[in-house]
Amino acid sequence: MPLQNRVDPFGAIHAVPERGLFTGNRGIIHDPETRTLLKKRWALQAWIVCVCRFRNVRREPMGRNRPGGKAGWTELFFLDEVTALAAGHRPCFFCQRERAREFVQRFGEAFDIAEPRAPQVDKLLHQERLASGGEPPVVAVEDLGGLPDGAMVADGGSAYALRGGKALRWSFPGYGPPADFGSLGEKTLLLLTPATTLNVLRHGFRPVWHASAEA
Repeated sequence: MPLQNRVDPFGAIHAVPERGLFTGNRGIIHDPETRTLLKKRWALQAWIVCVCRFRNVRREPMGRNRPGGKAGWTELFFLDEVTALAAGHRPCFFCQRERAREFVQRFGEAFDIAEPRAPQVDKLLHQERLASGGEPPVVAVEDLGGLPDGAMVADGGSAYALRGGKALRWSFPGYGPPADFGSLGEKTLLLLTPATTLNVLRHGFRPVWHASAEA
């Protein structure tokens, strides 16, 4: 049975076989004895995105990965960086230092902050992301062209990533074929990617896409 540690663009955590390109965490939110999630879905405001391989470190997902046999951070998995950003995560300063620096630098440019810091980003994201109680805004289909590539929207329970003027339907295995925005119908959509991250994307941050988006 797969562990419940795969994250969708809404920020919800599922038990599915597909693992994806990236891992990450929200602190310690699992019981290492049963390798199941606790009732809480985060322990920190800093929700991060990590690479799956770093310095040959091997971890037992949702196990005891701290000295003394204690539970370490709960390993979560994402299809790609686009998915992780939509869920409200940002790059890790430990295993993705350059990516994290760029993200915070773009944040500073977006908000005219001379010396931006990661905690400033985390505080805003925690207020905005759906999974930590934020209220994402709605956007009309005709306004999707004004959003940056890498933004994600939702039509009910279905999520779509925007890329090159097209909408790509998201799933755990990968993205569907690109479709015109008009195929989504005349309706309002939920804007999943937090406002802070949208501004970072608008200022030049380019997220990593799953290979299925290239098809």
